[in-house]
Amino acid sequence: MIRARFQGPQRRIGLTGGIATGKSTVGQLLAGRFGLPVLDADLYARGALAPGSPGALAVLDRYGAPVAARADGSIDRAALGRIIFADPLERRWLEQLVHPLVRQRFEAELQRLAPEPVVVLMIPLLFETGLESLCSEVWLVTCRTEAQLQRLLRRDGLAEQEARARIAAQWPLDRKQALADRLINNDGDGEALEQQLAAALALNP
Repeated sequence: MIRARFQGPQRRIGLTGGIATGKSTVGQLLAGRFGLPVLDADLYARGALAPGSPGALAVLDRYGAPVAARADGSIDRAALGRIIFADPLERRWLEQLVHPLVRQRFEAELQRLAPEPVVVLMIPLLFETGLESLCSEVWLVTCRTEAQLQRLLRRDGLAEQEARARIAAQWPLDRKQALADRLINNDGDGEALEQQLAAALALNP
């Protein structure tokens, strides 16, 4: 089901994709090459688990020493990832803790950036969390499945089984494609990617 999009005067581009398809690369291009403000859900999620925050305290209370990185209350994100990607119930618990905090941050930043004609919302779990309602359009970054796996293995140093489990924890790309307004293919080189972004920005939203 395609949820209603934001209908205000601001062009809000929801940028999403699967894990390791290249969302961050696209976000960096949109910010650096095209000068657009980019709001990053991953950054806000990390903030929701900052040392001493209510979110971090809740995680430490639930999981204890295995996820405690240092005495300052930091969360060992790698250890936390191993827990939540191995157990759907634990992943759901963490999402219910973090996602409302991320949405609050988005709403505050969108209010601050209201004068901007175009804003990019980079949200890996955009469809899973229903945050496409904040966006006037949604761009999906795609690539070949094997390329996605290899990028994830290189980036995070995971065992193949663990990498496949992390890919499987998200909606498959073909399910997201049916809901997206534009597809950004990231199988080519940087120049091809930049050309796609320029063309997408030139289209009427």
